[in-house]
Amino acid sequence: MQTKGNKILKRYLTKRSKLVFFLLFSFFFSLASYSQCAMCRAALESEEGGVKAEGINDGIVYLMIIPYVLVAAAGYAIYKIKYGKKEEN
Repeated sequence: MQTKGNKILKRYLTKRSKLVFFLLFSFFFSLASYSQCAMCRAALESEEGGVKAEGINDGIVYLMIIPYVLVAAAGYAIYKIKYGKKEEN
């Protein structure tokens, strides 16, 4: 007869083993992907000077920075609300 504790432990080990398997599988098996839309690829391959390529790379960096700035601003706002100046009575 299984107790409630044994059932919980069995379920926990099953979930944990799935997680470990997924992490190991993800770590050892990776697929190379070349994710670029067809129009961007055609525009970049047809140009000789590389000005468009630099522009697209700058745009990618710009789009990548925005979420980090927003998260940092939200974190700062939460910090100021939680640890801001406390009023003394």
